[in-house]
Amino acid sequence: MRHLLDTQTLAREDALRILDVAEDMADTQRREVKKLPTLRGKTVVNLFFEDSTRTRISFEAAAKRLSADVINFSATGSSVSKGESLQDTAQTLQAMGADAVVIRHGASGAPRTLATSGWISAGVVNAGDGTHEHPTQALLDAFTIRKRRFGDDSRGRDLTGAKVTIVGDVLHSRVARSNVWLLHTLGADVTLVAPPTLVPQDVTNWPARVVYDLDEAIAAQPDALMMLRIQLERMNAAYFPTEREYSRRWGLDANRLRALGADSIVMHPGPMNRGLEISAEAADSPRSTVLEQVANGVSVRMAALYLLLAGAERDSTTDAATTTGGDATEKETTR
Repeated sequence: MRHLLDTQTLAREDALRILDVAEDMADTQRREVKKLPTLRGKTVVNLFFEDSTRTRISFEAAAKRLSADVINFSATGSSVSKGESLQDTAQTLQAMGADAVVIRHGASGAPRTLATSGWISAGVVNAGDGTHEHPTQALLDAFTIRKRRFGDDSRGRDLTGAKVTIVGDVLHSRVARSNVWLLHTLGADVTLVAPPTLVPQDVTNWPARVVYDLDEAIAAQPDALMMLRIQLERMNAAYFPTEREYSRRWGLDANRLRALGADSIVMHPGPMNRGLEISAEAADSPRSTVLEQVANGVSVRMAALYLLLAGAERDSTTDAATTTGGDATEKETTR
């Protein structure tokens, strides 16, 4: 795997490979010593042109647990704020010897530009670009659903037969877009629920059903109900009458939580607007996978960085398991 830019073009076998390697990485995170020597000597740059705490820290933790050197680059207060272009920034990172660049950018397509421009030879991971995609979030969501569905027998399995309902601000959500494509690739049945004003203008080519009534969607008993954050910072118009009205019609409250099937899980990519798209009762219930998603995010991002920077040097996916244990790993990594 050279880059990870989106899920729309991610092949099923590549998606499953990432998820299976993430299983191996998750196993190592239950040990007393979580750090692996796999990426010793490699440099990972977190290049964030938009503010993010959760995603940046997750990628930083993933890289450090693989023993990579990490450079955090924030556009705020940097030369970018003084007018430096993406090309100039990329060439600076190339001169520093970056092996992988994790980029979050407000412009859709910026990670692909970086990956295909020739400005930099590093592998590129899209950590969110505009309203386009956020592939590692979709991968960690799929990992979480698969883990809840199959437990320790998850390796090699897809999500055929799973029903996933995604609710909320689909219009502004790169998480929704990435999830729609990835979940479909893995065989899941996807339903989108939102006010008409928060559905993109043309979703005819999306592999998902669109409904506007959350209670109708819940009555279908989805296996996973994913609540999206209302992105007020991206809204420059009145997309719904009031926050109270939105919460009443499209929020996951206690009554809707009780209406879910016994095995249904509640997901949220975070950060949550408690009391708006999700109630505190739903967010903190045993059905909620919010904290699992955070933990799984580190494992999935470890897998992505491993496959970008070390996976090509190994013979097969199962070799990822050997990166997790002992002297043989040390010898292999340093030779």
